[in-house]
Amino acid sequence: MDAELRTLAGWGRTAPSTARVVVPRTVQEVIEALRLADERGVIARGLGRAYGDPAQNAGGLVIDMTGLNRIHFIDADAAIVDTDAGVSLDTLMRRLLPFGLWLPVLPGTRQVSVGGAIGADIHGKAHHVEGSFCDHVAAMDLVTADGEVHTLTPDDELFWATAGGMGLTGVVVRAKLRLNRVETAYFKVDVDQIDNLDELMARQSVDDDKYLESVSWFDTTVTGPHLGRGILTRANHATLDDLPRKLRADPLKFDAPRLLTIPDVFPPGMLNKLTARMFCELWYRKSPTRRNAIQNITMFLHPLDILGEWNRAYGPHGFLQYQYVIPFGQEEAVKRSVRLMVDAGHVSLLNVLKRFGDGNRAPLSFPRPGWTLAVDLPVRRGVGELCEELDELVLAAGGRLYLAKESRTTPEAITRMYPRIDEWRKVRADVDPKGIFVSDMARRLRLT
Repeated sequence: MDAELRTLAGWGRTAPSTARVVVPRTVQEVIEALRLADERGVIARGLGRAYGDPAQNAGGLVIDMTGLNRIHFIDADAAIVDTDAGVSLDTLMRRLLPFGLWLPVLPGTRQVSVGGAIGADIHGKAHHVEGSFCDHVAAMDLVTADGEVHTLTPDDELFWATAGGMGLTGVVVRAKLRLNRVETAYFKVDVDQIDNLDELMARQSVDDDKYLESVSWFDTTVTGPHLGRGILTRANHATLDDLPRKLRADPLKFDAPRLLTIPDVFPPGMLNKLTARMFCELWYRKSPTRRNAIQNITMFLHPLDILGEWNRAYGPHGFLQYQYVIPFGQEEAVKRSVRLMVDAGHVSLLNVLKRFGDGNRAPLSFPRPGWTLAVDLPVRRGVGELCEELDELVLAAGGRLYLAKESRTTPEAITRMYPRIDEWRKVRADVDPKGIFVSDMARRLRLT
């Protein structure tokens, strides 16, 4: 198996690095790839949708898992799928929907591999009801540093160290996932256009448990009494009876077109205060309050998947996504964070606010009960200083950052944000005593 020298970056395109990359097609080839690792170690990589550098390994080896792309079987009666870790959620959804089966947890894009979903323990708009991705993993096969394949279940400590462990316990090669049943591929959606952040958060706190999916978008370009005006969107799966007649003929249709791929031609500064203000005004006005709207997968869950390589719109300097979770009872800290961004003049178009439910047993899993906020900030002068201020605010409120989105904080901050990190380090050291599994993020944050 030959290695190819490649320059890799995360979705934010901020810190590329060069590594030797191999693409195994079988589990045995994954095991053989581990033998190619030198003192710079090895890390697995899926579809590259982590925003920072957890799937990069400067000067070392990267295992591109997209070659393991087989769905082994779908048990429609038991609602279980057995799949390779390199299979994308997009591919899974297309195969599962004809059986009336649905992945319980989906992030804001379908272009994520199963292995990546486990490594980041991804969440979606349904965390307050469904939890995170690894809550629905029945078993996984993990290749550890000694070349052994371990089948792990939720009864195993190593299972939970791998969930959210950012690929640093080994290589996930296969998984069995528990699924939900649906009658249609559509959602019945309630939309509320809300005038300010206080009212938006108050409204989102009421009756959220009656909806499977819940998310808010808010505006970071307005100040004063309309600060944080936004759109609250909540939904449940539509039943066959909910659909208009024209959709009932094919209720499980995977309706998710891609209109175009964004070219890599945008200059720095294309997304600025003026263009952001125009976008946010249009986005706010296009979503008036309404009830029981029927929307397809793309319209409700994955609007950005309509555009391929949409990250190129931020220009050659890229962007960072800042996502935190702050416990319930710390709502004022959420409002202060938005004011900090607005006052500093760092505009963001893609602003998401959600409520998390109970967390799981994984030491490095991001979700915990509370509010999670995510913003996309173009890289320009002053953004580092703003993020440092936000870090202190998050720490003071007892919150933490999401490792799958993080790209610039300090090791000290992460240690304070994840109080069980030493517990995770012990499990990892037991399974990888020589520290073979390593990444740019692991070095930067001194995770290992």
